[in-house]
Amino acid sequence: MSQLITAKLKLNLTAEQKALVSQTTLAYRDGLNYTSQVAFDAGKTSNGAKLQKAVYNELRVRFGLGAQMACNVPRQVSGTYKTLWTKVKQSNDAIASCYTKRRYKGLDTAPKYISRTCTLNYQRDYSFKTERRVSIITLQGRIVVLYEGYNKHLDLIANGARIGAAKIVYQRSSKIYYLMVSIEVETPEINPLKITRVSGVDVGMRYLAVETDLQSKSKFYSGSDVRHKANRYHKARMTLQRKGTRSAKRRLIALSGRERRFIADVNHQISKDIATPNTLIGLENLTGIRDRTKSKSGKKASKKQRRANRNKAKWS
Repeated sequence: MSQLITAKLKLNLTAEQKALVSQTTLAYRDGLNYTSQVAFDAGKTSNGAKLQKAVYNELRVRFGLGAQMACNVPRQVSGTYKTLWTKVKQSNDAIASCYTKRRYKGLDTAPKYISRTCTLNYQRDYSFKTERRVSIITLQGRIVVLYEGYNKHLDLIANGARIGAAKIVYQRSSKIYYLMVSIEVETPEINPLKITRVSGVDVGMRYLAVETDLQSKSKFYSGSDVRHKANRYHKARMTLQRKGTRSAKRRLIALSGRERRFIADVNHQISKDIATPNTLIGLENLTGIRDRTKSKSGKKASKKQRRANRNKAKWS
């Protein structure tokens, strides 16, 4: 049995190399937005083959993208539109079932791509070399860059792991480019006869998770600290949004990333604690729980109801 993991590699770029990577990612982003508008004008189509025929030459000539990138752009836009169409159908089903009256508006305008990003194909757009170096294609040709990362991931790359596509990602706060590489690793087969523990996990808001096994041993993972911190971030956002200055907006961006990372870290710690070896874990299905338990919103809602809605939206 195999598992896909993502290795995050920091690219140690020189000033000249950084300018080339920046030029490439910005051109790729412009190509995504152009293709998104073409798809929107063509009836919000999610047909990747149709999109590629419509935009391939323009991506090559106008934006200067390579052949593989010009194929990846419509493929990525197609995936975005498929996801949005799925959300539209789910929204219509929820309205028909009287779970909500709010219509999903994600396809009212063409999706816009903001982040500097670029999808690369292994052995075509990028390849690994010796001494922790990677060759990356740019609009002006290939560059060879030193990289660093988590030692376990570096060992997998050095020892011939199955490597797939990668994405160049730009972190605005540190102004650093990263290469997110998809790696396929083999995992041991699960033998049902070796299962030594069966546990059920209930997730919630007051307690992020409650775990109970067949010996009636229970463990509670409190969500009070997470909620307290989320309320602090909410008050800080309200203050900064009222202020509305450029520095306040920069601070809002930093706060959003910090809160997201904090919640992801808490969830990761809990999941590592629950997922002990040789354990069968049962989880409840909470699909649509936010819509089913939603109270009044907007001007009709009381302060208590608005706080409850906010807590549900922050549900891990």
